[in-house]
Parts: sequence; structure tokens; C-alpha cells
Amino acid sequence: MGAIEPGERQENDEVAGSSDHRARRTALYPCHLEAGARLVQFAGWEMPVQYTGIISEVEAVRETAGLFDVSHMGEILVAGEAAADVLQVLCTAEPGRVPPGKAFYTFLCNERGGIIDDVIIYRLAPDRFLVVANAANAARVLNRISEKAREDAGGRVSVEDRTEDTALLALQGPMANPSLSRLAQGPAQRTALAELRPFRFIREVRLGGTGCMVSRTGYTGEDGFEIFVASSDASGLWRQLLAASGADIVVPAGLGARDVLRMEAGYPLYGHELTEETTPLEVGMGRFVSFSGGAPFIGRPALERQAAEGPPRRLVYLVLQGRALPRQGYEVLYKERSVGRVTSGTFSPTLRVPIAMAMVEAGSDSGEGDGKDEAGWAVVIRGEPAAASRIREPFYRRRRR
Repeated sequence: MGAIEPGERQENDEVAGSSDHRARRTALYPCHLEAGARLVQFAGWEMPVQYTGIISEVEAVRETAGLFDVSHMGEILVAGEAAADVLQVLCTAEPGRVPPGKAFYTFLCNERGGIIDDVIIYRLAPDRFLVVANAANAARVLNRISEKAREDAGGRVSVEDRTEDTALLALQGPMANPSLSRLAQGPAQRTALAELRPFRFIREVRLGGTGCMVSRTGYTGEDGFEIFVASSDASGLWRQLLAASGADIVVPAGLGARDVLRMEAGYPLYGHELTEETTPLEVGMGRFVSFSGGAPFIGRPALERQAAEGPPRRLVYLVLQGRALPRQGYEVLYKERSVGRVTSGTFSPTLRVPIAMAMVEAGSDSGEGDGKDEAGWAVVIRGEPAAASRIREPFYRRRRR
């Protein structure tokens, strides 16, 4: 996603597109019109890229809370006695070892270990899983699971696309918990939501009288929740969440802010850091690949070889000097030698500097230094190298309050 200058009211390059009446619309489309959202086409959906502005929405999520419509994500229900076995063959985790009530992040890979999609899977019951896929890959993930269920499960697994019937809201920021609690019915539910641990979920919660499933997950680097609700109830719940928080506490936020927030937190995005030519090990996500037991998932032999030999590339985080803005595809230099390309870049409203994530050759630098900052890097912008420093951790870590 491209970057913006402070105060600019424009969408980022890869999110933006001309509004198209043929694109699909989420159940919250009327709410976006009411709020004055700027709508663009994204992955076949007409989605809000911003409301008041990307910078102000990022700041709101970091300081209070933002409410996102992420209903364009694909929801796929996988059910049956062999559901865990089918998913085990497809993903890099071990679904059968995850207890009901817990979600897990994982990858679907090709035979070479390249990433087809990164998904979150919720174990609803011993024989039921909900797979949440990226919008651009949802149909492919659905087909992949369906084919494997037919091949391996012999009718013992059903695969159902729930995307149209399900709306997904993300409430993110330090005020997300108290804002959500105001709509919870009764002290027991308020306590359960407050004590919900990351990647845990509650299947049945009533928020302002609306039945929902609530998980403690998100994609912004902040504390927060994702709320699954029937599409028919989504608009009412959206309005209640905004109204219950009070003025200027929870604000609607668009895809532009979401992309900037995830970059600040160092989260990879499909089509940028994650591709079919990129493996989980190359992007520093080896902890989400299980090599211990279980059925051999697709791509496991290739990933085992790469783990033994060492990945040929790696993802790094760069902070640029000055105000030149990095874009996806820009050349990256280390000590004047070309070593890779920017995968994502933006201006960080939180750090007030340009930042970039880049895929570079393994061993590009010596690996020496104080572990916090390393000079010698540059990004080529408009034909000129813009000096940068590598940092060893993602750009932003949320404050504990």
C-alpha cells in the first residue's frame, strides 16, 4: 500500500480504485454512506478507504478506538468428524490439537512452501471450524478445502461458504474493551469479555440485544475484538457500537488506516510480504509452522529443507531519514549494493517518519550491532538513495495500560 503525507486526504495506491456499482457490497454499506466514507473497489468489494482521513483514523485507533468493517473477508465453515484431518493436510498448524474456543493463525501453502493465503481458524466445536480468509483469496481457499474434503473425507466433511450471511466488525484500540462492555448484557458477560485472552473467543454473546461471536483478535497492533454477526443485524450493531462509546471515543475507520496500522505493527499482508513465491520462514513466521507430528501438510518437505538450509531471503524493517516515501517495489541497498525490494511502505503517523518493510537477501548485513538500529541501508526513491536504518523489531508496540 502506498504512503501519504500527514494531513493528506487521499487513499493509498493499492487500496484505491474507482468506485464500481458492480462490486459486491457488505451489509454495512448504508452505514458507510451515512458517515460520508470515501468508497473504493478492493478485492471485488466496494469498501470505505477513509471517513475523516487516514491520519486522524490511525491516531484514533492508537489513542481511543476505531471501528472497521472487515465483512469482505471470507468465512468458511468446515464441519464433520474428519474436519480436523482435512485442515491438517492444508495448513501449517495442527488443528486437531487446538481446543474449542480458541483461534489460531496459520498458512495454506503450495508444494514449494509458497503462501497461498494466511488465515485465522476458529475451532467452534470438536467437529466444527470457521476459516477466515483474505477477501482476494477467499474463493480459492474455499475451493481448496472443498476439493480436499471430497478427496480425503469421503462425505464426512461439509464445507459451506458463510461470507454473504456473516458480517465481521473489528473494534480496535485501548478503549475497545470498555466500549464493547457497555453493550454486553449483564455483569457476567462484561467480565467474560474483559478477561478474554488473545486468540480466544466466545461463541454466544449478546451485545445490545444482538447475538454475536466475539474474539480477541485484530490486525492493528492494538488490543481489540473482532465481532461476527448475522449480516441482517450488522447495521444496527455498528450504530450501537458508535453511539454507546460517546462522542470522539470510537470512530469509524477505513482500509487506509487499517493498512497503515498493520505496517506500523510489522504485520505482513498478502500480495505484499506474502505471496506464492514467499515462504513463512522468509517472512519470519516460522513459529506458525509445525514440524512436530501430525499429517504431512502440503509444502512441509520444502519448508523442512528451507529450515535446515536457512531461508535465502528475509523480511527487514527500515526507518527512512528525511521525508521521502518508500513504495512497494522500490530497490533496497545495503552499503550501496542492491539486496532486495520494498514490500510495503508508508509514512507512520505514530512515529512521524517514513517506514518500510522489505524482502532482502539473507546475509545482506553482518548481523552485528546493538540489536536496535543498524545503518548502511538505503531505499532508491526517484533514482536517488534515501538513507535508512534497520531496526530489529516491528516499528510499533502498544503501550500497556
